[in-house]
Amino acid sequence: MTEQAIITTTVKLLQDNIQVSAYLAEPKESGSYPGVVVLQEIFGVNVHIREVTERIAKLGYVAIAPALFERIAPGFETGYTPEDVQIGRKYAWEQTQASELLNDIQLAINYLKSLPQIKQDSFGCIGFCFGGHVAYLAASLPDIKATASFYGAGITTRIPGGGAPTLTRTREITGTLYAFFGQEDASIPAEQVDEIEAELEKYKIPHRVFRYDGADHGFFCDHRASYNPKATADAWVQVQELFSQLN
Repeated sequence: MTEQAIITTTVKLLQDNIQVSAYLAEPKESGSYPGVVVLQEIFGVNVHIREVTERIAKLGYVAIAPALFERIAPGFETGYTPEDVQIGRKYAWEQTQASELLNDIQLAINYLKSLPQIKQDSFGCIGFCFGGHVAYLAASLPDIKATASFYGAGITTRIPGGGAPTLTRTREITGTLYAFFGQEDASIPAEQVDEIEAELEKYKIPHRVFRYDGADHGFFCDHRASYNPKATADAWVQVQELFSQLN
């Protein structure tokens, strides 16, 4: 597939007194394109997330990455040191709320809907780490037809802001969900992956679950020590297959 030339910019998503910044990447050539929401790790809309957003746009999608911590830490972006991980986890698990995250993702979708080049009713999402967990949540939004969830920890045990675990919302998923896990990921035990797959099967959600031998948490990010080129290459093929459903 020939990669498309793209345009990137930062936009503001507005709703009443809420303002959320988002990184937007879109094909330069005029046309009608599906939309994809990219959901960040605990490190903010950093270089890795912007690069993923751009890669998706080059495939022929309008991709947008909303800043999920905008309400608590506007402009937050950090690296991968232990200190960075500590503050990112604090924001993610102590200060976000599932309802607000879903609201901000819907804001991003509504923004895409306002663009003339968007193919209406054709939206997907992809998320990594914390964003992988949030992507599982976002799969319950009626607009989302295809979801790629990468190593979302805690899906079976918790939900941002507290309450019944995100897994209990599986029945609300209306589209297709692909989930990607590393077999060496200590933060997501194999039995939790099995539990997720069982729940998807229970509610007859169209899905595929990928387990990569030798891959650790964060294996898709080439800015992290845990980067696994082999697992990443296969996962990217699967993501393209998934999002082809939107065309």
